[in-house]
Amino acid sequence: MKVGDKIVCIDAAKAKTTTLETGLVEGAVYTVRWCGAYRHYIDGDFYGVRLQEIDRGDDPAQYDPGDMPFRASRFRQVVATKTSKKIEERA
Repeated sequence: MKVGDKIVCIDAAKAKTTTLETGLVEGAVYTVRWCGAYRHYIDGDFYGVRLQEIDRGDDPAQYDPGDMPFRASRFRQVVATKTSKKIEERA
């Protein structure tokens, strides 16, 4: 994944370690605005993504800096088919 990629959510479930909702919708398509390694005080190290469509704001517990990323494993890359590319080229 890289910045600007379209990704689809495959896991919108709330994490067991939080009472906060994710704001994600399974099957919804999002745009990556940041991706990289991240260290969380409870969940440890993971590869995360921040989305253009969702800003998570400040951590209510104030343990993490604002706008904590989602685990990248919650998403899959959107793959354009050859047919959709041809339609876009003709439009």
